[in-house]
Parts: sequence; structure tokens; C-alpha cells
Amino acid sequence: MGLPLRDQHLHTYGEYLSWPDELRYELIDGRAYAMSPVSMRQHQAIVGELFSQIANALQGHPCQAYVAPFDVRLPRGNEADEAIDTVVQPDIAVFCDRGRLDERGARGAPDWVIEVLSPSTASHDQLLKRDLYERHGVAEYWLVHPGDRLVTVYRLLDGAYGKPHVQEFAGSLGPTIPGGVQVDLDLLAGALAD
Repeated sequence: MGLPLRDQHLHTYGEYLSWPDELRYELIDGRAYAMSPVSMRQHQAIVGELFSQIANALQGHPCQAYVAPFDVRLPRGNEADEAIDTVVQPDIAVFCDRGRLDERGARGAPDWVIEVLSPSTASHDQLLKRDLYERHGVAEYWLVHPGDRLVTVYRLLDGAYGKPHVQEFAGSLGPTIPGGVQVDLDLLAGALAD
């Protein structure tokens, strides 16, 4: 099940900035997709646990983690911010190039994106956003499946995501970004049990 479109018009980041804050949307190639208004408790528990582990592990390293809502603008080229037609809010985005960060969020692809799946966003994250992140050069994309207690990892190789690595919520798993981050997946299982 996909997320409902706001309408059938093409939009830009300039328009997006004028929309009410209580209505959350992402723009993908100009199309506005409504985001889930409220996250489920388990979704929040998983995002919180992941963010805590990653942010703590990155202290003193050049990479920095951000948690939604945090606008990530993905330009096609050198267009002005207001003309950008893609802006997403990943659950967690890690940037190693701090030159991409600004007061509005970030302009350019994160090095690592994590999306925690929920029933209303699963197909959107697994298909549309996976293709988007691949196209924009996100080096690593993790899909966390709380219901199945699995993490699916896509790594960019020669401009494309190859066959994903799938791991249960057990042991540890680390991204390819610098900093030696290792996510304790047993703690994710514990966050669901609480």
C-alpha cells in the first residue's frame, strides 16, 4: 500500500516550505507524498535506539547522525533550493560531508540512510525511496523491519545497489562509513520487548 498523494501537481521545495507544519510531506520528483501523521510506539522505540547507538558511536568522528523530521534536499544539479523537486525526511540520515549541512537541513545525499518500516510506508520505502536513494548515490540504505525483526542492507557498488544483505535482530551490524559504528541488533529486539 502506497502513501496517498497530496494532489497530482508537481511541486518544488519553495512550495513545500509554505505548507503548514502540522501536515508532513515528502517530495519525490515533484510529487507530494503524505507522511504518516503519528509513528507507532515500536517505530519510535526502534528509531530512538538506533539513533542513540549511532550518535554515541560517531562522537569525535566527522560523520553526524540526524533523526526525522530533518529535510534532506536532493537536487538534480545546481538548481536553486526553491527549485529542487525532491526533499525527503529519512528516519535517520548520516552525513560524513558536513558541507552538505545547512540551517534548513541538508542539500545532497546522505552517506547512510535508515528507514524503519511501518505498514503504511513499507512499499514506499522498499521501492520508491530505495530507487531514489540509489539514483542520488546514498552509499548505504538500511530498511529495518520491526515485525519480522530483520534489517535489509543495500550498499552502493558501481552506482547501483547489489543484492541486499539481510540480518536478523541478533549480533551486531556495521555500515561502511568511517567511524567504526557497530549497531547492537540485540538491543533493537529488546526495544521491541519493552
